[in-house]
Amino acid sequence: MILPRLSVVLLLLLQVVLSVRTEMVAVPVIVTDARGHHVSGLTQQDFRVFEDGRPQPIAVFHRGDIPITVGLVVDRSQSMRPKTSALLAAVSALLHASRPDDELFALAFNDRVSFALPGDRPFTNDAKALEAALAAVPAEGQTALYDGVAAGLEHLQLGHSGKQALIVVSDGGDNASRQTYARILTLARQSDVVIYAIGLLGTSIGQEEEDADLLDRLCNDTGGMAYFPRTTDQIAASSLQVAQDLRAQYTLGFAPSDRTDGRTFRTIQVTVSAAGHGRLHVRTRSGYVVSGNKGQTDDKDKP
Repeated sequence: MILPRLSVVLLLLLQVVLSVRTEMVAVPVIVTDARGHHVSGLTQQDFRVFEDGRPQPIAVFHRGDIPITVGLVVDRSQSMRPKTSALLAAVSALLHASRPDDELFALAFNDRVSFALPGDRPFTNDAKALEAALAAVPAEGQTALYDGVAAGLEHLQLGHSGKQALIVVSDGGDNASRQTYARILTLARQSDVVIYAIGLLGTSIGQEEEDADLLDRLCNDTGGMAYFPRTTDQIAASSLQVAQDLRAQYTLGFAPSDRTDGRTFRTIQVTVSAAGHGRLHVRTRSGYVVSGNKGQTDDKDKP
């Protein structure tokens, strides 16, 4: 028996599986109040979604804490050598904020990209094993940040969770990638992955390779955040903030409108209005690539 589209959508909702590879566009949303605290308990009626300024019916709505597929993209280039202790502190805090039912993976990059897990084991829930594998990678060579992010985004496609996140631990520089910023931005816009960054900046060695703006742009475009801690306590606090963000996330879904304007990228805007909460701040992805145009990039996104 072939289920009608509505039944298929309901089935996907029950399984908490959303994918922009189907006809549904998934929109991860973080809502905070005027003090920056996460706002829970909102309902579907509190949200409005706009595609290129046009309101769209919300077909799927989910809230609450579910397992997450999380990837760590860790910079082990020469410029990170004096920041090794800070980097390992960030990795430890991020991994140990995970739940036993999360899917985890990690990769390290310098001139090239290497995964912490063997090829026949795409994910694990063993945070200590990933931590040990990353700690064993020496800091050397140049910085292929774009290549690392691209590999992480592609690997996340193997995940099973309805929530996916990529967390970059780096100083933000890139001087060795074959990939471009435009390419990784397109990959991110094809998915519903939220990207976060722990930016380790400010040492006297390797500052010429630091790029906070790059990390900010990449995270903001996907609805994530870039943090730039300076102390061990701030690293722990930033890592906890990332974990709380992911657990407090709402997920909305809508069907793309049927249009023939040829646009490869459509913007997304989400507004929230809920009685008794005052002015709320919404963070979400800036848009998505229309199905069928995923190999293209907009000229305005090229570096």
